[in-house]
Amino acid sequence: MNHEHPHILLIYTGGTIGMIKDFKTGALKSFNFDDLLKHIPEINLLDCEIDTKSFEYPIDSSNMKPEYWIDLAHIIETHYEDYDGFVVLHGSDTMSYTASALSFMLEDLTKPVIFTGSQLPIGDLRTDAKENLITSIQIAATQERGAPKVQEVGLYFEYKLYRANRTTKINAEHFEAFASLNYPALAESGVHLVFNETALLRPRASMKVQVHKKMETQILLIKMFPGLHETMLKHLLSFKGLKGVILETFGSGNVTNESWFIEMISEIISRGIPVVNVTQCSGGSVAMGLYETSVDLKRIGVISGKDITTEAALAKMMYLLGREYAQEDFKNYFEIPLRGEIS
Repeated sequence: MNHEHPHILLIYTGGTIGMIKDFKTGALKSFNFDDLLKHIPEINLLDCEIDTKSFEYPIDSSNMKPEYWIDLAHIIETHYEDYDGFVVLHGSDTMSYTASALSFMLEDLTKPVIFTGSQLPIGDLRTDAKENLITSIQIAATQERGAPKVQEVGLYFEYKLYRANRTTKINAEHFEAFASLNYPALAESGVHLVFNETALLRPRASMKVQVHKKMETQILLIKMFPGLHETMLKHLLSFKGLKGVILETFGSGNVTNESWFIEMISEIISRGIPVVNVTQCSGGSVAMGLYETSVDLKRIGVISGKDITTEAALAKMMYLLGREYAQEDFKNYFEIPLRGEIS
């Protein structure tokens, strides 16, 4: 593939960024992305060729699920050799989940896959959609010595490019909707677009991208809270099809050390079901054994999520369970960075 200008595929899955306002009724409606240049003529100034592709039925991101992740991965796989980069337009509510999932599903990625969206629709007077979209395309088209500058799944929002599997949505109203509290931004957009060279992921040389489409969804996320009832938890964990559990714990990985709780989690692990410990704090890391209330978790074989986000932990568990690894291999793979998702 030797293009005179970078070729970028813009993929619309749904979300606010793809809406325009009917000024007569005030209602939001989807617009035809083939008419993108009519709405954002500034895109003509970018030094790249842009094609567009939309989901047949664009979806609100609250309805996002792994079946749609697979559809998205398939689109990228099908067009991978034809384009230099991809920009995915997605609703912001579940963007971190989808973008994290794609980072695991696309192994040995050597091209940018940049997720973006907006808090206001493209036709709104004060929209953030234009800047997010234009800069995302510019990032996807940026090359250095004949290769893409970014070779991983990123998420761009409000002047910052983040590693996708490090992000969390932190605000439903501000334009600065996302944060990456445990990893620095990959790039910042101001007067100049400045890349953080040391933060960028470098793929293994001469490897061909592999697309993994089997994601195991029979998993349970349990957020710890004071007063969690023994009977309620027992009921949740008794589900016969259960394949994995993520515990969202206090602080640096702490839980109640009452005997009933430890015995219940130990029994789950003895059934070959992996249990992963992630912190419910926005930033920071799990450090099991640091406090007495996490010593027992370490002893019974709970897996440390370290500084992984909840969104990335869910995606990584679905991905690893889909690979059908043995229990010990699952633990080993979860506790090491596969796509830069943990430190």
